[in-house]
Amino acid sequence: MIKNVSGNYARTYAAAQADPAKFWGDIAKGIDWIKPWERVIDDSRKPFYRWFAGGVLNTCYNCVDRHVKNGRADQLAIVYDSPLAQTVRKITYRELQELTAQYGGALRDLGVKKGDTVIIYMPMVPEAIVAMLACARIGAVHSVVFGGFAAPELAKRVVDAKPKAVLSASCGLLPGRAVPYKALLDEALRIAGAEKTPCMILQRKQLKAELIAGRDVDWDEAVAKAKPVDCVPVAATDPLYIIYTSGTTGKPKGVVRDNGGHAVALRWSMEAVYDTHPGDVYWAASDIGWVVGHSYIVYGPLLQGCTTIVYEGKPVGTPDAGAFWRVCQAHGVNALFTAPTAFRAIKKEDPNGELVRKYDMSKFRCLYLAGERSVPDDITYAKKILGVPVVDNWWQTELGWPALSNCMGIEPLPVKPGSATKPVPGFTIEMFDEDGQPKAAGEVGNLVIKLPMPPGTLYTLWHNEKGYEETYLSRYPGYYLSGDAGYFDQDGYGSVMTRIDDIINVAGHRLSTGQMEQILAAHPAVAEGAVVGAADPLKGQVPIGLVVLKSGVKKSEAEICQELVASVRAQIGAVAAFKDVKVVKRLPKTRSGKVLRVTIRTMADGTQIKVPATIEDDTVLPEITAALKALGYPRVGG
Repeated sequence: MIKNVSGNYARTYAAAQADPAKFWGDIAKGIDWIKPWERVIDDSRKPFYRWFAGGVLNTCYNCVDRHVKNGRADQLAIVYDSPLAQTVRKITYRELQELTAQYGGALRDLGVKKGDTVIIYMPMVPEAIVAMLACARIGAVHSVVFGGFAAPELAKRVVDAKPKAVLSASCGLLPGRAVPYKALLDEALRIAGAEKTPCMILQRKQLKAELIAGRDVDWDEAVAKAKPVDCVPVAATDPLYIIYTSGTTGKPKGVVRDNGGHAVALRWSMEAVYDTHPGDVYWAASDIGWVVGHSYIVYGPLLQGCTTIVYEGKPVGTPDAGAFWRVCQAHGVNALFTAPTAFRAIKKEDPNGELVRKYDMSKFRCLYLAGERSVPDDITYAKKILGVPVVDNWWQTELGWPALSNCMGIEPLPVKPGSATKPVPGFTIEMFDEDGQPKAAGEVGNLVIKLPMPPGTLYTLWHNEKGYEETYLSRYPGYYLSGDAGYFDQDGYGSVMTRIDDIINVAGHRLSTGQMEQILAAHPAVAEGAVVGAADPLKGQVPIGLVVLKSGVKKSEAEICQELVASVRAQIGAVAAFKDVKVVKRLPKTRSGKVLRVTIRTMADGTQIKVPATIEDDTVLPEITAALKALGYPRVGG
């Protein structure tokens, strides 16, 4: 994919390709080790490659304690800015060290020890970040669950992770209201059959929760009486955290990240990809429940010795579309990472960027966009109103850090709006056809990454090696299947276009349409249904449901559709953005009985469709077109 041999980017990429062990061994010197590694790449159990085998370290020490030791004790580590709670709180590295030691002691008092799992189900507050670091401090494995998920989704993660303890809060905050997390947690533990799991609850003044005697402990009281603990040595190959991502069957997949490779890759990515250095102020406007929050609210910035922003608010409405720029001015933000969805919302409210001009953005150097595809208009608008480089980058929950990006800390390359630029050094990316043959420049193919992938990427699924192989490695031996499709142009620039399977991207959140279909099918009036992701100018994609009812149903179609929307919301959460469902007499199918979801999606997007030769009966298509039109589709496209 590298078309020239000159320039820092090309030389760096070539060095990573030529001798990965030397390349990553040199980069690993940027991390403090208790014991050096014995092998940079352990390939003794292919395809289960491991990085820095034999090495010993502690991730919390590298994020916190070493910066105190090396002269950054009084530098801000965390700035918490919450327009929803009307609160700003600042924490230095010295204070963060004291907090993680104390929180680690509280976890010990709950019975948590090295190797145990801990679920963190919390809003965007500093305590959540400290909790993650405290788990790392004592060698526990954390699994953060996005606070917007409903009880059934949380329950699935409890069943799979089998936590020794759960850390949560009385509520999360949305504009104008508090969301009662504790009630959702109690219901999830009941569904999971884990009602006796010890819980530590942070009481927020916006909404207090009733604690269950003998099981729940008050967060502040538990921390106050705990004894501080030191960092526990862990193997580089020991798990740091589990993060769950949607599966096509509706069963979440527990992606596992290690300690050593993760620390090495995340610190280097801050320098190489994001051009961010110790002392800089870095803001990832995401949530800790998602991989962006793990990598670039918590671990990446703190490993690099930066100040990280923890923002509890929205891009618009808290109070207006200038919210991001207020935060940038107030805290001297140098780099911002957010999703294109946020900029679409800002553009809708402030199309000419007038609110940007109200704030001092002189310290702001670069905007990074990821989480979904950035269409050219996203890039153009952002660059116009901000006047700084706008960098698209592509990666996934499984990868943990960018695989395609303009590496600003190595050598900024010319921007091509709509493209995430070129492979990051360490990643060998190709586009394959169905038979595993490389696609020519400009031709869309399945995006694959050659093994071994670089440090920081997943090495298995939680207690599911077979599932890891079947999901990611079996289709193209020797390669990781990303599940995304895209192409490289003649200059080696990569563009990622869509998902191969039925995972849709709603405002940066990966959700399974198959899971939504299961919920629709569970309704007593529904015979069958299909859910597809339709293009949406604000959220990137939104789910559309089409259902066929059983004979003799007495309820009205409108009432059934309302119940279906409510069911998806109750079982997945508002994050699914499921609002559009329509009753149809039949679904388009192949002769073998498979629903033509791609055809439905294409119709919803308003793009040119080619009627499949295998369609059972093409007279169904006008009805589908009418149903989609009644729902307001297409919203973009033709």
